[in-house]
Amino acid sequence: MGSTVLSLRIDGELLDRLRSHAAKRRMSVQDYVVRTLIREDFDERFKTAVDETEKFYGEADGEAGARPPHPAIT
Repeated sequence: MGSTVLSLRIDGELLDRLRSHAAKRRMSVQDYVVRTLIREDFDERFKTAVDETEKFYGEADGEAGARPPHPAIT
């Protein structure tokens, strides 16, 4: 997988905050921003998958949004 350049123009205060957050994690600003974007993308994809699963099981039961019963843990 190749890489592509993304150029951003951001406020100086935001850049200072990003530098601070990145420094706390001993990361470059670039690495910190990329990891943040990856995490956000994962969160969105995970939420979509959960929503689709709930929609699927809800429609199978005849009730949109219904959850299947949780099996008892013994």
